[in-house]
Amino acid sequence: MTNASAAHTVDWARAVLAQIDQVVVGKHAEVELCLTAAVAGGHLLIEDAPGVGKTSLARALAQALGLSFARVQCTSDLLPTDILGVTVLGSTGQFEFRPGPIFRQLVLVDELNRASPRTQSALLEAMAEGAISIEGSPRALPTPFLVIATQNPLEHAGTYPLPDSQLDRFLLRLSLGYPPADAERRLIQEDGERGSQPSPIAAGDEVALLTAQEQARRVRLGPEVADYLARLVELTRQSEQLAAGASTRGALLLARASRARALLQGRDYVMPDDVKLLAVPCLSHRVTLQSGRAGAGRREAEALLRDLLERVPVP
Repeated sequence: MTNASAAHTVDWARAVLAQIDQVVVGKHAEVELCLTAAVAGGHLLIEDAPGVGKTSLARALAQALGLSFARVQCTSDLLPTDILGVTVLGSTGQFEFRPGPIFRQLVLVDELNRASPRTQSALLEAMAEGAISIEGSPRALPTPFLVIATQNPLEHAGTYPLPDSQLDRFLLRLSLGYPPADAERRLIQEDGERGSQPSPIAAGDEVALLTAQEQARRVRLGPEVADYLARLVELTRQSEQLAAGASTRGALLLARASRARALLQGRDYVMPDDVKLLAVPCLSHRVTLQSGRAGAGRREAEALLRDLLERVPVP
């Protein structure tokens, strides 16, 4: 990776972030995490109360990156075929496949935990393999391919907790929270006058994203940083407050996300700070608390990981 190509990617990322910041006001750090997940080639889970901008963020990210977009609104009666597609008898007398919304480059699965477990599991193959099987026939999904799922807090009525196998498909989990007071006042004042969505940065931005993904895979992660990451993961397995620590897959995905962040910062090597910043959103949904309590589980897991981070010496 040349200095010129790295500088071009940094400029591209800054332009994308600036576009999204016009729509999702006061949440620059969270927007950076979303772009990091996209560059790392991973999926994103956003957990928060309704009305804080989760859907707006997903739409803005798709449009700023120039990706095709589809939204799936989950309900208890949503069927797997509503997401994947269905084979029907066409007017010619031949069976035709009608693709579902999963055949878009960025798919927003809104309120995923309101869908039944059967429908939730329909996403597993797509998220893990970048392909689906319909009636025994494999069908590749477009590239790049990114799923952004939102879920309401588990104490809300009508929710089904996501199984561990589903949670593990998401590279990062984050929460938007309410905007800062000054940003919220600005939104109130400008409501109805603001441009609703950003424009794509330039023609063929999906190519820019694919290029960034390829560059991220070539970012160096040295032995000292690898040891730092491995010690953190090992601590999650030794903690008496956790019934299960992070898996090897969790460690590999944390390394992948760290490479993506390093690239977006203009570096061709990973620093411990990259790992430290991403450890909580990458690992908190991959550990199991001893208490097993649903409502406060996310907050407790994140607090525990922050405590473990303080105990691992930084190289």
